[in-house]
Amino acid sequence: MSGEVLGFVIWIIVGFIIMFLGAIDIFSKKPARFWANSEPFEVKDVKAYNLATGLLFIAYGLIFNLLGLPILMGHNNPYIILSMVGVMFETIAMMVIYSLVITKKYKK
Repeated sequence: MSGEVLGFVIWIIVGFIIMFLGAIDIFSKKPARFWANSEPFEVKDVKAYNLATGLLFIAYGLIFNLLGLPILMGHNNPYIILSMVGVMFETIAMMVIYSLVITKKYKK
């Protein structure tokens, strides 16, 4: 197996782990945790909040996997910058969506 394929497989596994965590959030009975080492706020509707948070993680994982495609193009590929910058902007967008949309909608 070439280095590009191995790197892409690892990238895809990480993306699926993120999507799996989103699926766990969807079916959780307690409010899902978003920020590490912090308690979740009081939630109006736990089921709807967990669905929104879980879908956010699943969407993040899907986009993360798509951003890994330039890895398959080789070592000296300038498009790999799209993967790095894309994940950075995707992560910032995820935090903004959680903070401005989900928190406002479901906070007690």
